[in-house]
Amino acid sequence: MSEQSVVPIDQILPHKLPLVALMGRPIFPGIFTPIMIGNPMDVKVIDDAVARDGLIGLVMLANESESPTIIDLYKVGTAAKIVKKINLPDGGVNIFISTLKRFKIKKALNPANPIVGAVEYLDDEEDDTSEVKALTRALISEMKQISENNPLFSEEMRLNMINIDHPGKIADFIASILNIDKGEQQKILEVLNVRKRMEQVLVFIKKEQELLRIQKRIQKEINEKIEKSQRDYFLKEELKAIKTELGMTTDAKSSEYQRFKDKLDTFKFEGEIKEVVEQELEKFNLMDPNSGEFIITRNYLDTIANLPWSEPAPEHFDLKVAREVLENDHYGLKDVKSRIVEYLAVRKLKQDSKGSIVCLVGPPGVGKTSVGKSVAHALGKEFFRFSVGGMRDEAEIKGHRRTYIGAMPGKILQGLKIVKTKDPVFMIDEIDKMGVSFQGDPASALLEVLDPEQNNSFRDHYLDLPFDISHIFFIVTANTLDTIPHPLLDRMEIIQLPGYIDTEKLEIAKRYLVPKSLMKNGLKKNQVKYTRESLLYIANGYAREAGVRTFEKNLDKIHRKLAKQLVEAEEAAAAKANTRKQDKVGNISAEENQMLENAGVSQTISMVASEGAALEKGPKEKGIVEKFIIDKKLIEKHLGKPLFPEGEIKKADRPGMSVGLAWTSMGGDTLVIEATAVPGKEGLTLTGKMGDIMKESGAIAMTVVRKLGTERYGIDAAWFEKNHIHLHIPEGATPKDGPSAGITMATALLSMLRNKTITPKLVMTGELSLTGQVLPIGGLKEKTIAARRNKARHIIIPKQNLRDLDDIPDIVKKGIEFHPVERFEEVLALALPD
Repeated sequence: MSEQSVVPIDQILPHKLPLVALMGRPIFPGIFTPIMIGNPMDVKVIDDAVARDGLIGLVMLANESESPTIIDLYKVGTAAKIVKKINLPDGGVNIFISTLKRFKIKKALNPANPIVGAVEYLDDEEDDTSEVKALTRALISEMKQISENNPLFSEEMRLNMINIDHPGKIADFIASILNIDKGEQQKILEVLNVRKRMEQVLVFIKKEQELLRIQKRIQKEINEKIEKSQRDYFLKEELKAIKTELGMTTDAKSSEYQRFKDKLDTFKFEGEIKEVVEQELEKFNLMDPNSGEFIITRNYLDTIANLPWSEPAPEHFDLKVAREVLENDHYGLKDVKSRIVEYLAVRKLKQDSKGSIVCLVGPPGVGKTSVGKSVAHALGKEFFRFSVGGMRDEAEIKGHRRTYIGAMPGKILQGLKIVKTKDPVFMIDEIDKMGVSFQGDPASALLEVLDPEQNNSFRDHYLDLPFDISHIFFIVTANTLDTIPHPLLDRMEIIQLPGYIDTEKLEIAKRYLVPKSLMKNGLKKNQVKYTRESLLYIANGYAREAGVRTFEKNLDKIHRKLAKQLVEAEEAAAAKANTRKQDKVGNISAEENQMLENAGVSQTISMVASEGAALEKGPKEKGIVEKFIIDKKLIEKHLGKPLFPEGEIKKADRPGMSVGLAWTSMGGDTLVIEATAVPGKEGLTLTGKMGDIMKESGAIAMTVVRKLGTERYGIDAAWFEKNHIHLHIPEGATPKDGPSAGITMATALLSMLRNKTITPKLVMTGELSLTGQVLPIGGLKEKTIAARRNKARHIIIPKQNLRDLDDIPDIVKKGIEFHPVERFEEVLALALPD
């Protein structure tokens, strides 16, 4: 027998190979690995190869496709020998292969089903240099470092890496186990030069090491957090055990639970409230403090626990004391005080606080809010105030539902939490200025709040439990009733607060405003003195509105300027004293001494005295005491010229003019109406920013005057056809509306036609009908106050308004003669007598 030599398998590989497309990564030579084959065509290729020599070509797909062809494959792949085949139940196979050598597809022998190609085998381009040896050592060293820090590298992988002695195979093995993108692996597979291949692999090793370093750092941070959490947990458990042994509360959550339970048990809830509270307490006890709903439940229980659920004690107040409180806190307003005292008397007689809703209506600055505070003081109750002016969201009244983040109860329950009693005095300001938006109508939400028949089981959206708010004494304020919805208005007792006349403002200033303003500005009562004339001068010249707010602002302005003057005088006195000290030691020049003399206190004092303030000097710790006696000259210096000069009143002093009375949310006012005619086309022009109702009144007045003029005064009807009439109300920027100027317009028109001036110091108010009837009007009290401010002596009013004269204080009516009329002819007899 002749001796035969053994030839390696990679030297007798066929140049025609069946190709299997790889969907994942490429497979490098020198690797023993399993592969799962599921594609039926690839399974057939495997079976045919096993039946022959067991050799196949593995090539990665360049273009993913369900039915790949040879065009979809990369050009370079790996030849492999099938070592073992295992059939799978689903029709696929699991094969174990030993990869042999790189190849390059030269030609497609069968482009698809199955793919067969003519291949050319590729050999490594080796450089037997020291650089390749160094790279080999570097690869092995770096991979050892990676494998030691990465649990995914098995011991078998480490041993295989050490046992491989060929540099190119070492690079292939490392490239196959690194977490590299499959496109990058394919590029490494296609590199034949061993040195370049090793350099590329070394770059990827460095990237992997950097990723491992970042991973290690993140892992360390996570472990530290976990260890801290575990440590905190064990310490808390130990602390809980110690507190339990000592009989102390175990933790914050248990403490709050017990606090809520003890507090809520005292209320002795029944029915629905008891059931809901017990459910919420149980949920709170079982809930994890770190959960998002824990705070929501805690806040809900806190709201329930802090509401005054207990029934209020019976009211005990003295009607005499209540009257004294109202008298001490407010001057005038006799009718208002009387109505409030009557209201309190009914409450005391009935011993029932339910259904108490009062609406105070009046111009700004007349004391509506302060009256509410006085009522609370008189009753000895807590006072809570909030404003609904500009409010557009009903949730402000009825609360937000708990499904919303940041939900809270409405203003009613918030106020009850603050005052901690079930029967306080609640003041709701500016109820006539609420708005409506897509978020709801607050006025409609107030219907339930202010209804005595419904508010005994008021349901706030946040609380969602019936709560009795019928014990609250509601006081609401408004400047006008026109914008308040009628259903809301029906639920309230209306009390009108009219404006003040000048004599009332004088007393209010003496008793309340001046002392308050002096204290606010750091002045003492004995430093400033007002005469009666000076206070009246401010009231009539600078603050002619219905309330006293502007009056108070003017007093503050005067006192600020006096405070500044006093401080400057004291500083000048101190500077002068210092100057004299320096003069004694000769440390000041003559020129500086003269400058300080010019700024000295003596000049300040003489200047103040010359401006109408008498000064008295006396001993004082810091210099001198000055007493200012305020007169007209000093008032004009600090406040400027009067806004309403003395003697300047609205009057009708020429034909075509008349003076009427109007009512606004700011109180009563006087209106001058002017009429004139010019030759031209027949017609009537109305100007002065009149509203629709006032324009209709002007048209009615024109019709009545035209009829009277032709029938009674003999005016030719053709005159109206040849003349254009213009009716105007001055102060054109101010909106005006309402029917009560009807007789005033008609009087101005007839005064123009007759070329006759109306009776002096006569004002009028009344609606005019087409038949000449004078119809009733509203706001007579405020209009009378306005007439008095305008120095009127005669007021024409509708006869049906005679009943309203009883509501007007005698001090307001004093010196004024009222003329009730039913027909316009009676108005003419008074205003334009024949």
